[in-house]
Amino acid sequence: MVPVVRGLRANTPGTGQRQDGTAMQTAEEITFRGLSPSSELDAEIRARIAWLQQFSPAIIACRVLVEIPHRHRNDGRHFHVRIDVIVPGGAPIVVSHSPSLPGPLKENHHLLRSAAAAIRDAFDIARRLLQDFAREQRGELGTRDTTMPHGAVSKLWPREGFGFIESDNRELYFSRSSVIDNRFEDMAVGTAVAFIEGRGDLGLQAVTVRVLRTPPDTRDRGHRSAKRR
Repeated sequence: MVPVVRGLRANTPGTGQRQDGTAMQTAEEITFRGLSPSSELDAEIRARIAWLQQFSPAIIACRVLVEIPHRHRNDGRHFHVRIDVIVPGGAPIVVSHSPSLPGPLKENHHLLRSAAAAIRDAFDIARRLLQDFAREQRGELGTRDTTMPHGAVSKLWPREGFGFIESDNRELYFSRSSVIDNRFEDMAVGTAVAFIEGRGDLGLQAVTVRVLRTPPDTRDRGHRSAKRR
């Protein structure tokens, strides 16, 4: 299915201002891939973007992708929601959220409800990251990840695209799509990460993972040990 982009447009909340005092506009881009575009989901996303502006009125742009990944289109049990928020004075804030549906799409009579819930969860993660960024800008946080739980990669299967994070004497599953900034390939056993929990097929898992530090002396050894498991 060809991706459908619900055009780029500017949203003018009237709260953000440039240094010259003029109102800032937020460019919005919404893409549906692997599922038919929906006016209900489009409206939900635009409402959520407007909601985000309460926490950071100076958002420059917000790009949202809602998709059923190609490898899951037959079983139809997975969504992927990616949000890229562009703010002045910092790196893009990226959320990659991959929850699972309660059943295959052909048997699921609540597709829109499930998709809307996934979108709301992803925007709630974005809201938390925006609040951290705002506090960092004000000098209240040393890093953006201070309020996110920290852990370390304990197991990793690079070819299969998943692994586990150990934190507080427990392990949480994570997948390639949950690692932001496309840094899954940089990960190894021992990599320090910050993460946000959510619910998926395996119960609680890390739905958004940010790489903090990869120990160079363990990277290759970590990959080989995971492959032997």
